[in-house]
Amino acid sequence: MNAKSERPIVTELRLSAFKSHRGASFALGPLTVLAGPSGTGKSSVLEALAVLGRLAGGEELDEVLAAEAGVVRGGVGACVPHGAQPDAEGRRGFRIGCTADGPLGPVRLDVAVQTEPELRIVGERLTGAGETLLTTALRDPGRRTVQAAWHTAGAVPVTRAPLPDDRLATALLPLRVAGTTEGQRLVLAGAEQMVVALRGVFAVEPLPHRMRQPVAVKDGMLRKACDNLSAVLHRTEGECRTRHAALVRAMRAVCSGPVEGLTTVPAGPDGAGVLAVVDRGPLGLVPVDRLGDGELRFLALGLVLLTGPDVLEVDTSGELLPAFQALTVLADGLDLGLDRAQTRELLGLAGQAAERGHIRLLGTAHDPAVAEGMGGVSVVEFGRSSRVAAQPGHAAQPAQAAEGEARAVAAMR
Repeated sequence: MNAKSERPIVTELRLSAFKSHRGASFALGPLTVLAGPSGTGKSSVLEALAVLGRLAGGEELDEVLAAEAGVVRGGVGACVPHGAQPDAEGRRGFRIGCTADGPLGPVRLDVAVQTEPELRIVGERLTGAGETLLTTALRDPGRRTVQAAWHTAGAVPVTRAPLPDDRLATALLPLRVAGTTEGQRLVLAGAEQMVVALRGVFAVEPLPHRMRQPVAVKDGMLRKACDNLSAVLHRTEGECRTRHAALVRAMRAVCSGPVEGLTTVPAGPDGAGVLAVVDRGPLGLVPVDRLGDGELRFLALGLVLLTGPDVLEVDTSGELLPAFQALTVLADGLDLGLDRAQTRELLGLAGQAAERGHIRLLGTAHDPAVAEGMGGVSVVEFGRSSRVAAQPGHAAQPAQAAEGEARAVAAMR
């Protein structure tokens, strides 16, 4: 892929049959906020995209969907659409998909997963540039493989081969396709565009109680829980001075008391670790373990939005330099523990990063008015009576429940 080309990005997420969603699609802009009360399905949207991201990274299906992995609340059993009944063979499952835009134009991926009686990917379709690039189907339930067929356009129009049923076939294509024909090169370009876009997904869930402890200096790649925030701040203070200064300005704008800077001090039993501190000017240095949960969450989310793949623990594509990749940050509970001013400041930081093309944000919030008057933020409102209330230009398009269920079942056969 040409490094000067447009960065691959996920522009649409489809939940044909997943948890409480059936036949739903969501357009994803640079800044998208899903807003509404608890229990209306906002978090499920983020979980579905996180699942696709982990599968695109080459992880096995059971690892991604295990309850202890924390990708989907409730684990594999919770992915099945609410109220879905098994068919005559005792099969149930779910179906999700997405569209990734990039140099090839829009490329679509749709995946059907069977959860019962055995967990496996039973159907996958990758399309782009007017062609069906890849399809897979379960032919023999007794074997742990699916029959894959990909576009060749050489001496034979299609190449067929068995692939494992516990991994995303799209992510395996670079290992199986030689790229000797124009058709094969098209398949590789489509698969690469999808995989690069999905591997740039980073789910962040700051846990303040785990951010108050000293951490090793070398632990400098920010994890999902942000528990090693102190080590990352120690790193960014020395390596990313411009972004570090922007984080200080954001903290100064919304936090109580003076904020002159953010730094770290030696900490831990032997002084080998570090602990982040807030420079309160005349009030001295205040360790982060004395900050409130809301301030810590703001600090962690602000750090995520102002950094990139070279600082966040995300398995991005090794073929592209970080400068040519876009990260999609998933922030569930963007406004959790924050006041309105703090949430809007975070959206402002995300907007600055989005303008540079490095960061895209998909977050959830309770108050749909939190982004009122802020340009560039798309808000999708969720309500209790109707699962998604579409707004002009914000592209939430739920279809009939039966339609999504039928498509999911059909794909599993």
